[in-house]
Amino acid sequence: MYFSKKEAVPIEEEETDIWACTTDGCSCWMRENFSFEKSPTCPFCQGEMTKDTRMLPVLANHTKRTT
Repeated sequence: MYFSKKEAVPIEEEETDIWACTTDGCSCWMRENFSFEKSPTCPFCQGEMTKDTRMLPVLANHTKRTT
C-alpha cells in the first residue's frame, strides 16, 4: 500500500479593503464590501472603525446594497 499527501491547492489572495476597529484591545475587522453601512461602528465594542487593506482570500459578495 502506498499513501501520499495530496498537493495543497494554493488559495488566491488579493489586496482587500476592510474596516478595522481603532479601540485598543479590540481586533475586530470586516471586509468593506460585506459591511451594511458606509461608515460602520465596531459590532463588538461599538468603537470607531477606519479603512485599511489586507491580503485576504478572494470572496465574491453577490448581495446588492441599497444605499
